[in-house]
Amino acid sequence: MNVPLRCRTGRAAAVVSAVAADAAVFGVAYLLSFFVRLNFNEPAWGWRAAAVSYAVALAVHLFFLAACGSYSLPWRMKNRRGDVLARCVLALALSCVCLSAMRFLLPSVSMAAFRPPYSVTMLLFVFSSVAFVAFRCLVFAVCGERRLWDEIIPRSERRFDASAAAFFSGRTVMVTGAGGSIGSEIVRQIASAGAKKILLVERGENALYEIDREMRQLSVVSELKPLMVDVNDTERMEEILADEKPEIVLHAAAYKHVPMVEMNPEEGWRNNTQATRTLAEASARHGVARFVLISTDKAVNPVSVMGKTKKAAEEAVMALNGVSSTSFCAVRFGNVFGSSGSVVPLFREQIAKKMPVTVTHPDMRRYFMTIQEAVGLVLQAATRSESAIYTLDMGESVSILSLAENMIAEAGFRPYKDIPIVFTGVRPGEKIVEELGISGENAVRTDMAKIYITKA
Repeated sequence: MNVPLRCRTGRAAAVVSAVAADAAVFGVAYLLSFFVRLNFNEPAWGWRAAAVSYAVALAVHLFFLAACGSYSLPWRMKNRRGDVLARCVLALALSCVCLSAMRFLLPSVSMAAFRPPYSVTMLLFVFSSVAFVAFRCLVFAVCGERRLWDEIIPRSERRFDASAAAFFSGRTVMVTGAGGSIGSEIVRQIASAGAKKILLVERGENALYEIDREMRQLSVVSELKPLMVDVNDTERMEEILADEKPEIVLHAAAYKHVPMVEMNPEEGWRNNTQATRTLAEASARHGVARFVLISTDKAVNPVSVMGKTKKAAEEAVMALNGVSSTSFCAVRFGNVFGSSGSVVPLFREQIAKKMPVTVTHPDMRRYFMTIQEAVGLVLQAATRSESAIYTLDMGESVSILSLAENMIAEAGFRPYKDIPIVFTGVRPGEKIVEELGISGENAVRTDMAKIYITKA
């Protein structure tokens, strides 16, 4: 199979942009070299020859950058970025050697534009090395995951407005699973929204330590309370609700890996369903104003144990509406791009090791969101008045095979040639295509950006 046309055109555009950016960076380094060497005085061979000399030196540098793989290495992968920087410095060193050889071998007058002075060449190596490495480090910091989303997922990210900020401002909020991919992003966003106090409920010590440390460094929350506790500990959760009196509970703690829950159904039921039910009941007893269950598209016509446990959790939560002052809702969304539970980290690891990329089935399709997007939906849903199950219209589902092909191509390799793709078979509990449940009469659209209220 060939590399998809979208990948080829995307890579070509990326290479052109990279070359143009390098030419601009090189121009700054070249001018700086002339400034230091000649104090911007006109060189003996004239400004015209100096301009030609720039073009020649640029061509030499771009040639060696391309030859050393600077425009083909998978720089978006963190564990390959050292290679990118090393190859870049090697290319600049080879360019310096080449220009010095031209200075030595070519005639001194007629070919002046093609033989810059040794001093300019050496200064150019120093300045261009600093400039090129600094520029690439900046690109690493700014563009990595964002460009990965833009280039391999054929859907614009849904942006949510900041109307949720007023709802959380000045309030006490409990976040369960606060150290996970979704939970930690919820903490970040409600902290930015001005929550007065955030209760970080997380049973994993290291995960709790990391999100607590991050929040304390930012100093954006009046009070932060890390609570190393399992949501299955009914007595302890009851104590926390009684003592802290949170106004909002955002319940993100859950088992999410379909194969793992399929092999451990009793634990999946205990953690995903029973713990949710008891926490929701305790929240009602202690006067929580809004309880939000983080659910999944796998709860739509579930075939997996994980999907069934989340569906049962939804039903348990929704059944509590009307029996107290607490308003209960659930929010469904698809796979979170780049989270610990998605295929993206697995594909990235396999590509980094040049291992075969494993896809379960050639027709497998999934819906994707960014973590920021998913949390935006959760927080928007929390502000609404309905006691309902909310679902986001996530656009078109994504072919997992195409995702694998695109990630391989974006990493600088050729799918099926440099890195093979192998099909491992559909695992127990998996659907070929996930459902959103927002078509036909199953859901109604709300007035908020692509948010639906699900009827079932």
